[in-house]
This record gives sequence, structure tokens and C-alpha cells, in this order.
Amino acid sequence: MPDKRKSKIRTRFAPSPTGDLHIGGLRTALYSYALAKHSGGDFILRIEDTDQKREIKGSKEKILELLETFGLKWDEYYVQSERVKTGIYQDAALSLVKRGYAFYCQCPPRNPKTESSGKVLRDPCRDLNLKTGAIKLKVPENKIVSFNDFVLNKKISWNTSSVADTTLLKSDGFPTYHLAVVVDDYLMEVSHVLRGHDWLPSTPIHLLVYEYLGYKMPAIGHLTDILDPEGGKLSKRKGSVSCEALLNDGYLPEALLNFVMLLGWAPKDNRELFTLSDFVSVFDPDGFQKNNPIFNRDKLDWFNGEYIRQLSDKDLASRIVSLFRDKYELDEILKVVPLVKERIKTLREFETLAGFFFERPGVDVSLLGNNYKEHLSTCLEIIKSVPWNLTSLNEALMNKIKEKSFKTGDFFMDLRLAITGKRITPPINESIIILGRDETLKRISALL
Repeated sequence: MPDKRKSKIRTRFAPSPTGDLHIGGLRTALYSYALAKHSGGDFILRIEDTDQKREIKGSKEKILELLETFGLKWDEYYVQSERVKTGIYQDAALSLVKRGYAFYCQCPPRNPKTESSGKVLRDPCRDLNLKTGAIKLKVPENKIVSFNDFVLNKKISWNTSSVADTTLLKSDGFPTYHLAVVVDDYLMEVSHVLRGHDWLPSTPIHLLVYEYLGYKMPAIGHLTDILDPEGGKLSKRKGSVSCEALLNDGYLPEALLNFVMLLGWAPKDNRELFTLSDFVSVFDPDGFQKNNPIFNRDKLDWFNGEYIRQLSDKDLASRIVSLFRDKYELDEILKVVPLVKERIKTLREFETLAGFFFERPGVDVSLLGNNYKEHLSTCLEIIKSVPWNLTSLNEALMNKIKEKSFKTGDFFMDLRLAITGKRITPPINESIIILGRDETLKRISALL
């Protein structure tokens, strides 16, 4: 097989279908995509589903859907469970046994976290010369293994005396991550591997497997950890940082992607707003940062607000209709969008700010001013008779406020509460025109 790594960058995103796509997973996919596409290379999507017990139904399809939503289109697509049938993992494992680099083990399966953590280093089966069972890597004693991390920009080394014998092929014929990732990266001619910092402890195992199989190793880089504002690493268990949850919260895919771009990478000119194509064109691995970024929700809100205001009214209205699953009619939303476009930070806030247009609100009378009955009676008279346009309504209300020496702020707050039930809303006179004369009169009358 020709080795494309000499002339072409090939990267991969290799998620497991065991739950929601986390914001950190999106970042890994994005950086891998940009690294390949910046130089006209290939981006591979590989579903790592060999741990069938942990697979969650529908996760695989959701990963594909979300990557398409974010515009991260792959050039090649693979599913490891389907590749198991070809025998490539078993052949690699048997090759290692034959050459004395691996052994059969018949011990009861251990917790993979315990096995790889170094708590149990040497397996009792490694010198028994068994002929069946799971296949484990025979880790040598006191061997130094190392690699140059192209993200951290430094050499990292381990003494194998602290590395445990690790399962490569389970007794059911399925490979573990440690074998499958090496075999697939080699056979798919992956040139550069980007992965989360939490995978760094597994690297010495992979270095040994690469060496023992005689495979050329790709460049490997480990990304920083995204930190929670409250402290510690951002957890996949926090549903609010899954990509799907954030989209359901009303964040635009392009805004979320732009936010993620800068969680661990910085441009040379401190620019902040990037489309995906912009990002790919300027992407440089030298921009990877060494300090762990913090997931700043306020900054995400700022990005989202910027992108909302770049949308046409029709596009924004369509996205709101889609988010609320056709609860509203497009024509209705289009009327209201100009009033809220400059005010909302997420699509979800549309309903909070403008829901009163579509459902008559309850009004807490205790929030109204002492003169609310006089204010609202005056409004009622004007709205019954004024020509139904914004200019006429504005003039009539302001003239009456001046004539009766009302306090302008108090007057309009009472009117706002009567119509919307809230203190903070879109401009109230514009809202009244959209709401219509009949509905406006009904709401005011209800409080009188």
C-alpha cells in the first residue's frame, strides 16, 4: 500500500457512540478537519464501536447528523465493528503473539480503567504459554518509550516498568481501543492524530504496538483540557455542554463552532469572528495554546448574538420556527423578529422576550403603579380611536401624557405590563401595532 503520509495530511475523528457529542469532541473534530483541509488533505470519520456493551442506540446516527450540522464533511467513513469482520485486528494480534510481543490470557476480565492505570502491572498468564483466551500486550521491563507531541511541542517519555500488560484483543474477537486505533490509523494512512489530553496515559501502550507491528507512527498531539468555570475539567456528564443540548438551548451551529475554534487555539492577529472556511484558510498548528481554556458561557452568548444579527429576518424566523418545532407560524414570527433581533442572545430567548404575542399573559397587579387605572383608561380611549399605525399611536400617547402631566416612564410601564405581563420587552408601541387593536383592547380591559 503506498504511503500517502509523505505528501498528504490525513486526519481522523474517531468518536465512540456511547453518548452525546461533547463540546470537547466537537473541538477535536474541528481541529482535525482544519489541519487536513488547510493543505488540501483528507478528513476521515471513524466510528469506534468495538465496545458494544457501552454503545447507546442512535448515538452513531446522531454523531453523523451533528457533524453535518456543523459543516464538518468527511472524505472517508468507517465503522470499526464492520472492520472486525475482515480479520485485520485479529491478524495483528496473532502476529504479536507469534513474535513474542503478546500472550494469551484466561484471567477474568478486569476493569479497563484499573488495568491501564498501572495498579495491576504484570499479568500472571504472560509466561504460561497458553493457546487460547484474550490477547494481551507483553510489556517489557525498564524500556524507555517516547514521542514528540506536536501540540504540546515537547518530547514525552515513559519507563515501561510503570506500564501495565494491556488487553489488545478480547476473547470474543473484538479489539480493544489500544489495538484498533493503531491498526486503523496505520491502514488508513493517518498522518496526524489529534486527541484529548486524557488519552495521553495510553500513549506508551500505542508506542509499543506501533514498534512491535513495524508500523510507521503518525504525528500525535494532545489538546488541552476545557475547564468548567466552577473548577475542574468540563465533564461529559454535564448535559449542558453536549452539542445537542447547546443547539437546543438556541445557539447557532456557526456561532458555537466559532466559539469552539478559540478554545485552545489562537490566531496571530487576535481576530475572533471566523466562518469555517475562514478558519481553515488561516489554520496553523503553531496557534495551539498550552494553557487550559475555560468554557465561558458569556463569551458564547456574545458570539451567538453577533451571528444572530448577521442573519436575514427570514432566516432568523425560520430557525426560530424550527427550534420550537413548528409551534409558531413563519409569517407570525417574521412580524416580530425585527423587534427582538438586536435583543436576544439565543433563539430560545425569543419565546421569553416575545411569547406574549402568541399567548395572553397573566399580569401581577402588584407590579402596576398607583395610577395604573388612570393610565390604562387613557390608553383604552386612544387605542379605540387612533388610526392604526405606529406614528399616529406614538403621537396620540405622547400628547395625552403631556396634557395630563403623567410621568412618561410610569405610564408606559403600566401599559407594557398590561400588554405583556413583563417589565422587559420589545418596544411596546411597535408591539401593540403588531398585536392588533382588538387584542390590545381586550388585554387592557381585562385589568380595568
